[in-house]
Amino acid sequence: MATKTAGNKASKSTSKTGKIENSEFHDFFIDELKDIYWAEKHLAKALPKMQKAATSPELAAAFEKHTTETQQHVSTLEEVFGLLGEKPVAKKCDAMAGLLEEADGIIADTDKGTMIRDAGLILAAQKVEHYEIATYGTLRVFAENIGHSDVAELLSQTLDNEKATDVALTEIAVNAVNEEAVAE
Repeated sequence: MATKTAGNKASKSTSKTGKIENSEFHDFFIDELKDIYWAEKHLAKALPKMQKAATSPELAAAFEKHTTETQQHVSTLEEVFGLLGEKPVAKKCDAMAGLLEEADGIIADTDKGTMIRDAGLILAAQKVEHYEIATYGTLRVFAENIGHSDVAELLSQTLDNEKATDVALTEIAVNAVNEEAVAE
């Protein structure tokens, strides 16, 4: 049971499992999960557009693969919410909204069928990946700190997947797209 402090805020309450419930930090953690949940759901809708805009078959295939993975990330977050006894609710993620708007701008500002567009799409996608890597890395540590090792493990799996996607995008850029973009 939580106790009240002078500021009328619930203090840490640790259950027998060591999990901190009803604390400001726990609420903050849930709020950030809602943020990345929105981000993943909107990314899953944006990736097919990026796939369609890609010139390189390899890049298009990478976006297709990441669409499937992103849909799995949404499902994983729903599992995380369930483990925490929370309803999966999305809260607008301004960062992801801005990153996806930037990706739309790259598509609009580059010519169809060019490697310059592909280089821009990779740039946009890697900005998204780096945002996700930072978010999942931090959320994993938060979960560990509040005693949710089960949640931390799920977030760690998603983090590893985001890192692998970032590496795959770098390989596509370095192995072909960037050189071809420079030559255009």
